[in-house]
Amino acid sequence: MAGFRGSAEKPETESGRLTLGDITADQIPDGFERAKFSSPFLDMAGPYYERQGEECIIVATRINKGHINHIRVAHGGVLGTLADVALSYQVHRAEQPALPVATMNLNTNYLAAAKLDDWVEAYASIDRISKRTAYCSGRIFCGDTVLMTMSAVFAILRK
Repeated sequence: MAGFRGSAEKPETESGRLTLGDITADQIPDGFERAKFSSPFLDMAGPYYERQGEECIIVATRINKGHINHIRVAHGGVLGTLADVALSYQVHRAEQPALPVATMNLNTNYLAAAKLDDWVEAYASIDRISKRTAYCSGRIFCGDTVLMTMSAVFAILRK
């Protein structure tokens, strides 16, 4: 699992939060593209990027000033949101047409902190999937460091 840390100085908005227009191509590792999912909340929490890995869709983000808490590491909610996004997206894209899903349960284990400018990648796998429920697990990395392990149960909202 490749990690990437950029050293480029990033512009800040008045709020200290970066916008999509502020992130340049050299700050995104090769093979990643802007994620195909979006919502007002996810746009605020991200931006997110994705690429197809060998065994899963990898969802990633760069930790920016808006993600940092009072002890100068990424807020737990940033990694928790990334965990939920990566796990649910793996289920969403498991079938065609894409599956509508809702989180029923999310468990996270925080193992290490992410810092400003870290590139963090979430890897998720489906452990079991049925007609109405999916069980998933995964890890979030920064380089070779495991930041979080996670598992979730999703309701599949088939019509």
